[in-house]
Amino acid sequence: MQLLSEQELERRKDREELMKIGINPYPAESFPINVTALDIHNNYENRKNDYKNISIAGRLMSRRIMGSASFAEIQDSTGRLQVYVRRDDICEGEDKTLYNTVFKKLLGIGDFIGVKGYIFTTQTGEISLHVTELKVLSKAVKPLPVVKRDEEGNVYDGFTDPELRYRQRYVDLTVNPEVKNVFITRSKIISNMRRYFDDHGWLEVETPILQQVHGGAAARPFQTHHNTLDMPLYLRIANELYLKRLIVGGFDGVYEFGKMFRNEGMDRTHNPEFTSMEIYVAYKDYIWMMEMVEECLEKVTESIHGTTKVKVGEKEIDFAGPYRRLSMYDSIKEYAGVDVSEMNEEGLRKVCAEMGIEVDDSMGKGKLIDEIFGEKVEANLVQPTYITDYPIEMTPLAKKHRSKEGLVERFELFVNGKEIANAYTELNDPIDQRERFEEQLKLAARGDDEAMAMDDDFLRALEYGMPPTSGLGIGIDRLTMLLTNNSTIQEVLFFPQMRPEKKVKIATDEDFMELGIPAGLIPAIRDLNIHTIEQLKEQDINKLFNDVCGRRKKLKLDTSNPTKEEVEAWLQ
Repeated sequence: MQLLSEQELERRKDREELMKIGINPYPAESFPINVTALDIHNNYENRKNDYKNISIAGRLMSRRIMGSASFAEIQDSTGRLQVYVRRDDICEGEDKTLYNTVFKKLLGIGDFIGVKGYIFTTQTGEISLHVTELKVLSKAVKPLPVVKRDEEGNVYDGFTDPELRYRQRYVDLTVNPEVKNVFITRSKIISNMRRYFDDHGWLEVETPILQQVHGGAAARPFQTHHNTLDMPLYLRIANELYLKRLIVGGFDGVYEFGKMFRNEGMDRTHNPEFTSMEIYVAYKDYIWMMEMVEECLEKVTESIHGTTKVKVGEKEIDFAGPYRRLSMYDSIKEYAGVDVSEMNEEGLRKVCAEMGIEVDDSMGKGKLIDEIFGEKVEANLVQPTYITDYPIEMTPLAKKHRSKEGLVERFELFVNGKEIANAYTELNDPIDQRERFEEQLKLAARGDDEAMAMDDDFLRALEYGMPPTSGLGIGIDRLTMLLTNNSTIQEVLFFPQMRPEKKVKIATDEDFMELGIPAGLIPAIRDLNIHTIEQLKEQDINKLFNDVCGRRKKLKLDTSNPTKEEVEAWLQ
């Protein structure tokens, strides 16, 4: 049974009334649209002759009924438009049902309507549509939240609860239309980045999401099962190893925008599924990749904002290159005041203990260094900064540094204290790669559930030969957070992961009877739209007494009225 509010019940009645008078509240035929609200507001003053015969559709968002004429607002995907509805203009002949009954009584805020007519300017100077035809397109049976705005358009009582907004994004986008701009910007980030790659001749590809081996990153995977093949599969944690296979196959540059899945924690910058862009270019190294990233992000930022500078909280971030470069060891020395370059695992554990950093026995040297870096360094990296030259233990897929023993050619790009890009000079020595995987297996045996698995097919691909290659991954969600000035990842995802909604327990007849309600009166209780014990306890005693007596009579129930004292006892 679905719990319905009084408004929902009334809207369902309105739906039935529309059908009774011969109006389908959900017509199948298309409605012609030849203009948008934004187009009208931007161009009407300069092209008035073009707006004499227009057709537009959208949600009804407000109404001011004034006898035989009314003003209303409709909202399409681009904004709002005031409409002027006059009874005699939309009702031909003597039948005024469309205005008197449908428009004034059976339509409500949130319903979709289609209107035709011509644009004019009111005496107060507002561009409006004089309606000559009106059609019901979709009846909403659940009311929209009421968002109040002052005369300057500022919201002071709105749909603002984060959990409700993320869980009901469709409502959020409707009543907080400015939220759309975040997702429009997100789309522009991807399309501009894609255009940059395409202009360089690199190929966009698709690789498997379901994988036999979880590889390409240090992360805990989601596991599933394929029934036909009777085998376990993993949702990909990265697409790196498949993209490298394509480089082996002869492509000089490949990239992919795609969803990754990591069965890990959730917070303001992490979601279990996230969007990443990965690109691999043959005959390049991580130094070349730094210059490419600077140019790409500079162009993307400028194409969206008209400048390379963006506001992030109270800070101003400048994406114009070149970016500062700082090695992993030097960054720890600068911000943590300790040199870890020559330390073994025991020494690193001692440093973590002194700094109050929580670690466990499964962590090897690489993870311990990463914990120190995350705790002491990351927050200081506000302007775009490359952290380079990582310890070999931290990066099983990167090539050994050309001149520094024990390091690999890797960089991560940090902005506003968060990593948004990760890149390597890719390891293409199959023997070295196998040894790195074997080291990962040892970490897994110690209990590291983020250690990489052995991927024999990937190793076989490397054995056929992979040219020198540089690879890069960029977190699209975090980049969008920066370029839209949002501090939580949930704000830039249409539908972030949420805990299941708590289900309302519908009371059984026995539940009501335990409170002393006679079985014969339970139909009256339910007819009052009271279906839970919580709803019953919220009732006013006098009102409930009068309503139950009235419903008993209306429903012709074969039982006597309760006394007011009995009703009061139900609510104790």
